[in-house]
Amino acid sequence: MAEKEKQGKIIAVNRKARHDYFVIDTYEAGIALYGTEVKSLRAGAVNLKDSYCTVRDGEVFVSGMHISPYEQGNIFNKDPLRDKKLLLHKREILKLIGLVAREGYTLIPLSLYFSRSHVKVEVGLCKGKKLYDKRDSEAKRSADRDIERYTKNRVDD
Repeated sequence: MAEKEKQGKIIAVNRKARHDYFVIDTYEAGIALYGTEVKSLRAGAVNLKDSYCTVRDGEVFVSGMHISPYEQGNIFNKDPLRDKKLLLHKREILKLIGLVAREGYTLIPLSLYFSRSHVKVEVGLCKGKKLYDKRDSEAKRSADRDIERYTKNRVDD
């Protein structure tokens, strides 16, 4: 969590992504937004739950990210579910194109945060979990929680 704190103010986190996917690698990308969308983000009106990234014509877009319309935005509001362009270096895009096409990985937005005055997206190169993998990680998390609870009570006694 210390890494997140130095990045800036966190807007939203896609918790479901870490449950459904193994995160192999992460990338920081800028995102092309309009002014009213940034104002909505400052209010925390965003949902990353079913979002994913696609590569088209050598560019990376995030789809399914819902940014609620800004209340005072009237005619300047954009479609809440429009595809938003991610800003990455060309060599990163070429590397991601190769990995996504060949090895069966997918790109998932993991979090959205402010870095100074810019909005950044943490994009994860992910591989899907099977049902038994999800059960294993839930059992491990539960065991860790029990151990922590036991040691905390043990120290207090």
